[in-house]
Amino acid sequence: MEIRVNVPDELATQAQARGVPVEAYVEELLAQRVTVAPAGGKQPRTPEQIRAWLDSLAQFADKIPPLPDTISREWIYQDRD
Repeated sequence: MEIRVNVPDELATQAQARGVPVEAYVEELLAQRVTVAPAGGKQPRTPEQIRAWLDSLAQFADKIPPLPDTISREWIYQDRD
């Protein structure tokens, strides 16, 4: 993939100060950015964190009443007077 951009003088100066071509310096900056800040700026959850989250969702699943075979208007509003 090839991307052409106008390089600001400051960026070219920083690359020159490091003794690397501008392209290599930009690639380094992009690589750092990708590894430091994943999509959304949040760190991905570990499998343990995901499992704990799913367990917390299912914590009271046994207390949820079963749905009837057909859902009627009367069933939806059965608790209202």
